[in-house]
Amino acid sequence: MKLYDSVGPNPHVVRMFAAEKGIKLDTVKIDLMGGENRRAEHMARNPAGQSPCLELNNGQYLAEITAICEYLDEVGPGPSLMGATAEERALTRMWVRRIDLNICENLANGFRFAEGLPVFKDRITTIPEAAEGLKKITREKLVWLNGLIAGRTFIAGEKLTLADVLLFCFLAFGKAVGQPFDPKLGNIQSWFDRMAARPSAKA
Repeated sequence: MKLYDSVGPNPHVVRMFAAEKGIKLDTVKIDLMGGENRRAEHMARNPAGQSPCLELNNGQYLAEITAICEYLDEVGPGPSLMGATAEERALTRMWVRRIDLNICENLANGFRFAEGLPVFKDRITTIPEAAEGLKKITREKLVWLNGLIAGRTFIAGEKLTLADVLLFCFLAFGKAVGQPFDPKLGNIQSWFDRMAARPSAKA
C-alpha cells in the first residue's frame, strides 16, 4: 500500500492510526501548499483533490480518512481500533461522527476562512465572515465534550479508538494554527497529554 501524504491534520490521522495498528506504509509527499493536490495526476487518484489518498495493493485508490482507517483496521494486525463487537463499533462510529461534525469541521473551516485564507481563497469557496463563529462553535463543543469524557481514559471508554486519533490530530493542528484548546478543560487536557505521549503521535 502507498499513502499519498501531505501536511495537515487529515494525513496525520491516517499516519497515526497506521502506527497504532503496526502498519508500515510507503508514502509519497504531495505538495499541498503548492497546489499539487489540485493537479490532474492527483485528481485522477482522488477527484475531490484532497489528501490523504491510499493506493491499495490492487491499484485501487481509497480516499476519506474514516474509510481509509476502517480499511487499515480490517487488514492490519493487532486489536481493532474500531471495536471488537457490533456495539463497540457502533459507539466508535458515534463518537467519530460527533467529533468530526462538532469539532474537526468547525476548527478546520475556521482556519481555512481566516489564517489559511491566502492559501484557500482561490481553491474552495471561503466565507471569511464565518470564521470567528466557527471557532466559537469549536470552543463550545470542546466544553461539551470535556464534560462527557469525565472519568474516562479515552473518548469512547477505556479503549483507544479512531475517535481518539481523530480528535488528537485536529487539536494538535489547532494548537499550531492559533486555535489552542482551553487548558482549563481538565479532562481534555489530561486526555491530550496521554495521547501526545504515545509514540504514534509523532507519525
